[in-house]
This record gives sequence, C-alpha cells and structure tokens, in this order.
Amino acid sequence: MPKITTISQMRALEVQAHAAGVPYESMMELAGTAVAAAISGRVGSMDGVQVLVLVGPGNNGGDGLVAARALAQAGATVKAYCLKPRAAADPQLIAALAANVFVVDAESDQRLRVFANVLRGTRVVVDALFGTGARRPMPETAAQLLRKAHAHILQTPGALNVAVDCPSGYDCDTGEMDRDTMPAALTVTFGAAKFGQLVPAGADVIGDLLVADIGWPADMPALQAIKPQLATAADVCASLPPRPRSAHKGTFGTALVVAGSVNYTGAAYLAAAAAYRIGSGLVTGAVPNAIYPILAAQLPEATWLLLPADMGVIAGKAAAVLRAALGAASALLLGPGWGEEKPTAEFLRQLLLAGELAGKNAGMGFGVQVARGPAVAAAAKLPPTVVDADALKLLTAIDEWWLRLPAPAVLTPHPGEMGVLSGLGRDAVQADRIGVALRCSAQWGHVVLLKGAYTVVAAPDGRVTVQPFATAALARAGTGDVLAGMTVGLLAQGVAPYEAAVAAAYLHGVAGQLAAARVGALASVLASDVLAAIPAALNAVGAA
Repeated sequence: MPKITTISQMRALEVQAHAAGVPYESMMELAGTAVAAAISGRVGSMDGVQVLVLVGPGNNGGDGLVAARALAQAGATVKAYCLKPRAAADPQLIAALAANVFVVDAESDQRLRVFANVLRGTRVVVDALFGTGARRPMPETAAQLLRKAHAHILQTPGALNVAVDCPSGYDCDTGEMDRDTMPAALTVTFGAAKFGQLVPAGADVIGDLLVADIGWPADMPALQAIKPQLATAADVCASLPPRPRSAHKGTFGTALVVAGSVNYTGAAYLAAAAAYRIGSGLVTGAVPNAIYPILAAQLPEATWLLLPADMGVIAGKAAAVLRAALGAASALLLGPGWGEEKPTAEFLRQLLLAGELAGKNAGMGFGVQVARGPAVAAAAKLPPTVVDADALKLLTAIDEWWLRLPAPAVLTPHPGEMGVLSGLGRDAVQADRIGVALRCSAQWGHVVLLKGAYTVVAAPDGRVTVQPFATAALARAGTGDVLAGMTVGLLAQGVAPYEAAVAAAYLHGVAGQLAAARVGALASVLASDVLAAIPAALNAVGAA
C-alpha cells in the first residue's frame, strides 16, 4: 500500500532514494510520464487533443514539461505556458521542444493575450505550477492564469483538469488553500499520498487521487518506518479469504446480525443482505419479533432469531435469548436500526454486563465486591464483533464499555457518533481524523473505522489505513448499514478485524462508485444500489 506522508517526510524520502541510487532525473521522468499516462487513461486516444500545461519555475514545472513531451509523443497538440522563462539548458525544456511542444512564458506575454489564444480549444489543462510547494497568496500572475484556466474548464463540456502532485496553492499538509487554487478532477501525486490530500474539506479540490511510483526502493528504512498508508485494490484482494471448490456454507462462517426496530426495518435487511453479498456462508438476523414477517419476505436466504420486543424495539430480556444463540455465530453485528429507546439500552447493558450482573446478584447482601474479571469474561464469550450506529451511542452509558467488548472489536462510527463516543465532539474529530482514530483505537483496544470522506481505519497497534474515496454516492441513509454488514460478513469468514475493516471500507467505496455509474446520477444512488453493486466491487478488485 502507498504510504501517507507530510511534505517534509516526502522530501526526505526523495533524498534517501537519491542516495540509494535513484537519480532525481529518473524520479522526474517517472513522475511526468505517470501524469501523461493518467491523462491518456482518462481521455483515450490523444491524437489531436489540445493540451495546455501550466509550467512553474521549479521541479513541479519540470514534471509538467516531461508530461508535455510524453503527451506530444502520444499525438496530442501540446502547449506549455511557463510562469517564468526556463533555462535554455533545461533538459526537460529541450526534450519538450524536440517533441514539438509549443512553449511560451508569461514574462513575454503582455496582458496574457497569448495565454488567451492558447487556452481556446484546450481540452486538458495540466497544473504544474507549484505542486507541494504551496505559496499563499500565490503570485498574481499565477492566480490570473489559474482563474482563467478554471473558467475555461467550467465552460468547456468534457474538459479535464489535472494537478501535478498537488493543486497549486493547496497545502498538502493541512488542506488549507489559496482562494485561486484551481480544483482538479484528478491529482497525480508522487511516491506517497500526502496527509492534506486526504482531508474531507479538500475532496472537491483534489478530485480523484492517483499515487504514482517514482522508483523509490521499497526497503528504504525511512519509508518502512511510516505507518499511515492508502488502501489499494491489490492489497484488499490479497486479504480476502480463498473460495475453494470444495467449500460448503460452513466454510464461510455464520454472521449474526442484531438489527432493526419497528421504525428501521430497512437497516436490518441492508446489513444482513450485505453480509451475504460479501461472502458469508450463513446469515442469521436477530430482530424484534414484530418485524420478522417483513424481513423474512425480503431476505428468504437468511435464518431468523426472534427477539422479545417492547413497543417494536429490542427489549432488555432479549439479551438472554441472544446469548443462547452465540455459540453458532462466527461473528456478531450490533446496532443497525436499533434506535436509542430505554428497552434497547437495557438489552445492550445486559448483553455486555451478563457476567458482572450475575456476580452482583449472587453476592447481594453478603458484601461481595465484584472485580473487573467478570466483564472481561463476558466479553470473551462474544464472537468477533462489529458495533455500529445506535449501539455506539448506547455504549457511552456503560462504564468502561471498551472492556466489555471482545478485543479487538470493530467500531464503525460516523464523525458525529465518534464525537459522542470519544467525548471530543464532531468538529474536533473532523479536524484530526487520523490522529483521533489512532488515539482512540489505542485507548480502547479496538479497531476504529471512522466513516466519511476518506474513511480512516485504525488499529490499537498503531496501524492506520485511509481509503481513497470521497463520493456523494455514499451520502445516503442506509449505506452505513451496508458497510456494517460487509464488515461482519468478512469477520465471519475469518478475516482479522483490522483487515476486515480495511477491506469492507474499500469495497464499500468501490461499490458506491459503481452504483453511481450504473444509476447515472450521484443524487439518485440508494443504499440498495450500493448493496447490489457489491458483487461488481469484488470483481473490480479481482476477488470474484
């Protein structure tokens, strides 16, 4: 998986790679040709396509000139507009000119008249002005170029704008940006992703993020020491269980999905169906008895455990019924569609405190002090567990709740739920998503899957993976239930908690994108569309 670094770490890695025998010129060549390849992948045939490359004075501009040369060699009509004149001996400039790239600079272009001419008819704009060398405010000439280029993109159907390493004026450490930063449809970054490229506020500026290999040796000590990483299809595929021809339903485990209430029957269906779609051999839905007929008709493949209900929600006495069924479960999901009513809060309390409550009852009147041992023992009797949605909020009413879950459980909060669970509040969570997820995971001893744009998965041992997806296709009620079901489905198949959370979140992101493509509009994607796209997502990562 590609690493995630600060800008200073990235520069140190470049120095170490050079010391290990990778020339800077080679890194620049790989960077620029990766940009050209990414553009060709988006556009298709480059024959006759008009491309404008905005070239800065530094190495980012050099990357842009390499891309300009490669695109011209692929058949495009390429113009390189330099913010300042490049040195006549610049090897990237010489190679670009030899490939028939038209080169002009702003200092010789009075009132940007030439720029206005070269912009006409342009289909692809490449921003290679500053990259990670963000300067705010940007020089006025650079700001003018970006404003005009952005206006052209907005007015030109089918136009594409690509950022080289980072959109100019955007801080790739913090996500702060200049007011004239031009949003990219695609950012091609080099060697590693940058933290600032993965903050929700920057999602509409970074666009799709591609991390290009620029030849760093994988065994560099400084690279290996960096823990944060970006999820990839190849690594997710490698973490999924094999499906041998000799398999039977028991091979792929039983997911026990405790979900639903009279107001939220859909949550139970989406979670249980997602557990099946991700590959569970058997799914048992443990639901309030009042909603069983609805769900049984929707999902005939599932078996059902009918839980005592109180006014349509799971009742406290359902804990004993559920505990009696845990022996057959390979993994457990708690929370989707529960609601926060008192009977359900009591159900969770009795489920997690079973051993402790029994100890207290046995010792009543005799002055017996109950140690924490029963809490740990009760947790040990639960199978691998996912805690989602309302169950996360109800946990906060239970003292030291983290001791009462089997370690490590997978917690799947959205930012609001994480704010409640951690006590930090939503804004503090969003301001430091990776840091908060890591600290809370270490404190609680559980895997944290922090949902949202660029979902973060953190493990108690310090591992952390960020998903490369930020899409409005998943901004819809019920998509979290699908993710929870996918996660428990992978746990049921024997995938370890951290790996299950990473894989489920990645496949969920792919499914969201595929659902949007099939439906045809981001605004029209439903959770059931994401559910239906899980098989295609598995195919997309090579796991069919």
